[in-house]
Amino acid sequence: MLRALYDWTLSLAARKTAEVWLAVIAFIESSVFLVPADVLYLPMALARPDRAYRYAIVATVASVLGGIAGYFLGYLAFDAIAKPVLEFYGKLDSFEQLKQCTGEDTLMLLLVTSGLSHLPPIKVVTILAGVAQVSFAFFVISCIVARARASWRWPGRSGVMASRSASSSRSGWA
Repeated sequence: MLRALYDWTLSLAARKTAEVWLAVIAFIESSVFLVPADVLYLPMALARPDRAYRYAIVATVASVLGGIAGYFLGYLAFDAIAKPVLEFYGKLDSFEQLKQCTGEDTLMLLLVTSGLSHLPPIKVVTILAGVAQVSFAFFVISCIVARARASWRWPGRSGVMASRSASSSRSGWA
């Protein structure tokens, strides 16, 4: 199932609506989706290196907005949605222990590391930040830094990769 979801996400890069899909995937990836927006962003940026920075802006803005949605999911709907799921899986006690030992400093570190490496998943951190009722302004600034870093690591590389790919195909190496 995960492979089919990955393949479907990748197929969106070839559509005329790819930029809209990039925003949608980046938004929901920050709060609930399993596949990172990089899966869609990279083929788009390789196909159109001149638009790589534009795609990075779209992914960053949508990802930050999705992070804010995740924050409010944790802040406003924890009891109604997340808590019953955690209880069902027998993870509520573990979550409560993590919540009690997680302060703003720890969440800042988690946001930055998830922005750089997707570990822990950003959706977990955004929801946890809401549950822990971290300062909203602090959260938004942290989210902007983390998600901008994640989105902006690729634009320069995509132009280099595209030019190398084109030159290797002309020289017979592709």
